[in-house]
Amino acid sequence: MYDLVIIGGGPGGYNCAIRAGQLGLKTAIVEKRGKLGGTCLNVGCIPSKALLHASEYFEAASKTFPSMGVRVTGVSLDLPQMLKQKDDSVDGLTKGVEFLMKKNKVDYIKGAGRIVSAGSVEVTAIDGAKQMLATKNIVIATGSVPTDLPGIAIDEEQIVTSTGALSLPQVPQRMVVVGAGVIGLELGSVWRRLGADVTVVEFLDRITPGMDSEISTTFQRVLKKQGIKFELGHKVVGVERAGAGLLVSIEPAKGGAARTLEADVVLVAIGRKPFTANLGLESVGVRMDARGFVETDHFKTNVAGIYAIGDCTLGPMLAHKAEEEGIAVAQMLAGKWGHVNYDAIPNVIYTDPEVACIGKSEEELKAAGVEYKVGKFPFMANSRARTNHETEGFVKVLEDVANKRVVGVHMLGSGVGEMTGEIAVAMEFGASAEDIARTCHAHPTMSEAIREAAKGVDGWTMQA
Repeated sequence: MYDLVIIGGGPGGYNCAIRAGQLGLKTAIVEKRGKLGGTCLNVGCIPSKALLHASEYFEAASKTFPSMGVRVTGVSLDLPQMLKQKDDSVDGLTKGVEFLMKKNKVDYIKGAGRIVSAGSVEVTAIDGAKQMLATKNIVIATGSVPTDLPGIAIDEEQIVTSTGALSLPQVPQRMVVVGAGVIGLELGSVWRRLGADVTVVEFLDRITPGMDSEISTTFQRVLKKQGIKFELGHKVVGVERAGAGLLVSIEPAKGGAARTLEADVVLVAIGRKPFTANLGLESVGVRMDARGFVETDHFKTNVAGIYAIGDCTLGPMLAHKAEEEGIAVAQMLAGKWGHVNYDAIPNVIYTDPEVACIGKSEEELKAAGVEYKVGKFPFMANSRARTNHETEGFVKVLEDVANKRVVGVHMLGSGVGEMTGEIAVAMEFGASAEDIARTCHAHPTMSEAIREAAKGVDGWTMQA
């Protein structure tokens, strides 16, 4: 009899398992992929960052190094090696997660899990063998899968999701990206740097929907300057094969004549949907909403002893959000605290420059009728950014006037994802903009821009 069986070995599931093991709970984790780490580690966050990093080096060698006095000749792309180093990173990390299961005495069971009752999970192994696991508690951590585009067949060779876009055997001459969200812009920027002509088609009239609009507008301008083309306010209505290439039909979202774009590869990146198929949820009565998300109340489903975390539940589809929820559930089952502050979860787009947001946007504060103050600081005025030739972007700090607490920070700039930790800590401790402004930051660093923006909330920015 297990104290806990977790279905799904992604960041939510495996971190839940580690913490449960640390707390002395007899735990098993079930994963059908054959490798732990979920989408994030295998075909998502980690491999995409490996390609983003490598492609940035490739472009910098020809475009940035000369301006810094570094002359490089004969630069060429070795795509097989670039893909290999990506795969090597993934392989090493998946093995590391498997080691952590052993270290924390968690039973790792390879196979597809199905809930038979609130106290039992049936696992079907790859060879078809079945076994039943008896347990006091079950955590559903099955994550999400790419959303399909109706009428367009994905083959993961020419018409691809993020999975196929991570392993293209050659650089496409022309790539059409459907969707101007995080995944589409990250992977589109990878292949643009490696030589592809990239066009992004987005149904809405802006990129990165849901993010601060000022950030989105500036971000699009930067990407356009880098060479990415945009067809905003358009929808893809069909993709046809034409010889070795593809013809992509697009129409204005508000109606109008169709046009055709030529492509060698089409990346469908219109979002993700919860993965809850064949889990037995309907048979045991676990409630889901109309979109297939498992309904929860503080991680609990409507069935006693069954919990759900991560992408298969409502909220941002982020690995670190799932991780926090997994830890919280393990803590609760061990009789300890279990809480996630959803107002302080960072969201990062790992392009170059990066976009990083945490907390409320101006649009959200206005909609909620919250009176707020704004402080902004451009990286153009930051000493380290100037010396690094990384001056694109700015930092924006939002403070609630009523309680003098920072409620949102939005950044566009080189490496700003690494700066979100400071903001998350400040927000968790209820910091005001003045608290950040009066905290000494090392000089010269990019993070000084956060301090200057915080000063700006009260009108005393000093460096611009």
